[in-house]
Amino acid sequence: MPTAFQAVQIDYAALAPMLVIVGAALLGVLVEAFAPRGSRHMIQVALTLVALVASFVVLALVSVDHQTVTAGGSIVVDGPALFMQGTLLIFGILGVLTMSERFGGRSADAFTPMGAATPGSPAEANAERAGFATSEAFPLTLFAMFGMLMFVAANDLITMFVALEVLSLPLYVLTGLARRRRLLSQEGSLKYFLLGAFSSAFFLFGAALLYGYAGSTDLAVISRAITTANGDLEGLLLPGVVLTLIGLLFKVGAVPFHSWTPDAYQGAPTPVTGFMAAATKLAAFGAILRLAYVGLEASRIEWRLGVAAIAVLTMVVGAVVSVTQTDMKRLLAYSSIAHAGFVLVGVLAFDVTAVSGVMFYVLAYGLSTIAAFAIVFLVRSGGSEATHISQWAGLGRNHPVVAGVFSLMLLAFAGIPLTSGFTAKFAVFAPAVAHGGLAGIVMVVVGVLASGVTAFVYFRLIVLMYFTESTADDVVVALTPSIASTIAITVGALGTVVLGIVPGPILDLAGRVSQFIL
Repeated sequence: MPTAFQAVQIDYAALAPMLVIVGAALLGVLVEAFAPRGSRHMIQVALTLVALVASFVVLALVSVDHQTVTAGGSIVVDGPALFMQGTLLIFGILGVLTMSERFGGRSADAFTPMGAATPGSPAEANAERAGFATSEAFPLTLFAMFGMLMFVAANDLITMFVALEVLSLPLYVLTGLARRRRLLSQEGSLKYFLLGAFSSAFFLFGAALLYGYAGSTDLAVISRAITTANGDLEGLLLPGVVLTLIGLLFKVGAVPFHSWTPDAYQGAPTPVTGFMAAATKLAAFGAILRLAYVGLEASRIEWRLGVAAIAVLTMVVGAVVSVTQTDMKRLLAYSSIAHAGFVLVGVLAFDVTAVSGVMFYVLAYGLSTIAAFAIVFLVRSGGSEATHISQWAGLGRNHPVVAGVFSLMLLAFAGIPLTSGFTAKFAVFAPAVAHGGLAGIVMVVVGVLASGVTAFVYFRLIVLMYFTESTADDVVVALTPSIASTIAITVGALGTVVLGIVPGPILDLAGRVSQFIL
């Protein structure tokens, strides 16, 4: 006798990295509730780092041998999912290392009342209390990481939507944690929340239309329905595809869905901004790749040119508007928008080499971005972050190491040869030229021109740091980073150099794991 309920087969080895992260996040909530206030920060940092490292080890040693579709078909663990999950965990480790200094009280002026904390002063005590009071940032980061890991492995639209919410909600809270710039931070958090609400609404509406079209939210079923041309319901396909893609394009900051992204970047605590810029973009592009290549590839002729126009617009607006920016974090925000356009060029090539190119690009960009924002956090003027670019004048003479590493990140963003940025751009542009037709060639030409515009912005900053005298009343200094921040910046800088000089091993790895399980 048939039953209405069937047992769902779950491969726990395949899901082990996600289970480690969500378990640690729940344990972090208990720590926040029961641990003594004075020891929460240390416990949370240690727990978060151990969980991220353990998850990466489990992924590399266990999950890699259990590539399958599991959890009732809602999760797929394949090559692209494992590559992007591993990259996300690396970003999580580096992000938490930078956040540990921010939230630990040592340099926690963003959480103190106005005025810098001096050793032994009441302001320092306030900084300590503020650091302990924001230890909830670490379980929030783990919950966001859990959502991201699920997002890149989601095999149906419902799971993808749930993952989108799980990764987004903690980030809204993290964006609003800067206390010294309380109003700016809360404004950024609210705007980021509204952007996320728009993203979820568009995605959910599009998913509902695709379900009406195919009778299922499973990406493979949707693909088969498109291939067999589902007759009377054909009118639901294109609106469903467009709305679903718009929901995801909000998350990568593509134009014209980018409007409040710079405000969120500017308002968030700087280490959180670096983590969001790297990890959220990677997770969103992972979901876009799976949706486009697994679920919607058969219909790409109907929507590809529209997304190509968005890619062109994103590159142009991100590059041109970055020229006018005077705030360092907003400048890097518009730079990230331009980079989203570059990655979209690779996505639209619809070739296995494009998948590997996109995965390499988000890895290279993320390493440079986390290191860049960590350096922005270190540069201070008058006890607060020196975010106005004029305050960076003369930094190269007073703090040559800090300025040198930041210049390396800027050269990578510009795509200068022998940096990871050049290799990454080549990795996404080459498939577009080879397989993207005329539209691909046009996008690459625009991308090269946009790269030239952004290069002007980055070289202007380098000239400012090394060849311009400081005229500011306040002395600009670079804090001596903690061991944790030093590790994060060093790994980012080494990754930028290594992926630019000897990118072969990572490109080969990305090429070997670029096949989706259909």
